[in-house]
Amino acid sequence: MTLLEGLLWLTLNIYHEARSEPQIGQIAVAHVTLNRAIQRNLSIKEVVTQPYQFSWTVKESYIPKNIPAFFQCLQSAYIALSDKDFTAGATHFHMQDIQPDWSVQLTYLNQYGSHKFYR
Repeated sequence: MTLLEGLLWLTLNIYHEARSEPQIGQIAVAHVTLNRAIQRNLSIKEVVTQPYQFSWTVKESYIPKNIPAFFQCLQSAYIALSDKDFTAGATHFHMQDIQPDWSVQLTYLNQYGSHKFYR
C-alpha cells in the first residue's frame, strides 16, 4: 500500500466516524486507527475494512458528500501522522450515549468530543 492510499483510508475513516466532531476528536479517531494498524501489523486500509470494526464500511458508497468536511478530516489525518499520540494508545472508541458490551473489558482513557476512548 502506498502512503497516499493509507492517507486516503485514514481520512475516510475520520470523515465517516467523526466529521462532525471537533478537531481533537477527529485526531483521536485517527490515532485509534493508527494504533490498531501498529498493534495488529496491518495496513490502514486493512484495519479500516476489517469486518465489524467501523460501521460505515458496510455502506454502498464511501465517497464523501461534504467536501469541506472531507478536507478538514484530511488535515486531522495529517496532524495525527505528524504528532505524538495523545490518546495513551487508544484502540477503541464509541459515542458517549451508548455503552457497547466490549467497553467493560477495556480500560477507559478519556473523552474527546462526543466519543469515549479505550485501550
